Amino acid sequence: MSSSSSSPFPQAMKNGEYRNWAELPPELTSSILLRLGAIEILQNAQRVCKSWRRVCQDPSMWRKIDIRIKENMVNSVELFYVIEPVCRRAVDLSQGGLLEINIDYLVNTSFLNYIADRSSNLRRLGVVDNAPVLSSGVVEAAMKLTLLEELDITYKSSIREQELKVVGQSCPNLRTLKLNCTGDIKCCDKVALAIAETMPGLRHLQLFRNGLSETGLNAILEGCPHLKKLGLHQCLNINIVGDIVK
Repeated sequence: MSSSSSSPFPQAMKNGEYRNWAELPPELTSSILLRLGAIEILQNAQRVCKSWRRVCQDPSMWRKIDIRIKENMVNSVELFYVIEPVCRRAVDLSQGGLLEINIDYLVNTSFLNYIADRSSNLRRLGVVDNAPVLSSGVVEAAMKLTLLEELDITYKSSIREQELKVVGQSCPNLRTLKLNCTGDIKCCDKVALAIAETMPGLRHLQLFRNGLSETGLNAILEGCPHLKKLGLHQCLNINIVGDIVK
């Protein structure tokens, strides 16, 4: 086989011609840019050229927003004076069409209410919160997101059962709940009982490092009759480990 036929490069590149990324079809450009997070798109990608900026301004780009923030930036000035305004801009660009948002650490009450007030069609909310107590903004936002189907919370220390009751009562369409504790495990069935009491429509429940006992587990199984999958991980007060699938 000749060296020319075995070359890994496209013919256009061998002839000294290179594709202009700015001339890619908008739908292809959108597919590529969606692999970036919201911050990378608005701070960098949209500044590359006019065609990329047009794609980045299209509301269809903002049906799902991922806000990934490094933990070492949590208490930085840049987070609130630079990053948060960029994230608010992403919500604005969705023009009310936002369906899914994932937020790392930027879970202050003001920002979460900003999202909820402009995203009544939101179906999924995922937050990572390192505060000692779960931000009240999560609950306030949930009260406005009546179409919410999935709530994924990673929290450091504690979550109050009353907050979960408010979420359950405000979000009747909730089908998936994931509670992931990264702090100390506290032996208590109150969270499990709140879930059982107010979230009968759950199909998928995941608990990580939760302090429920057999009493709490039985309450969930009885109070959530439609549950298809129950994931219990590092829940040390019960004997079952892993996923329970109906």
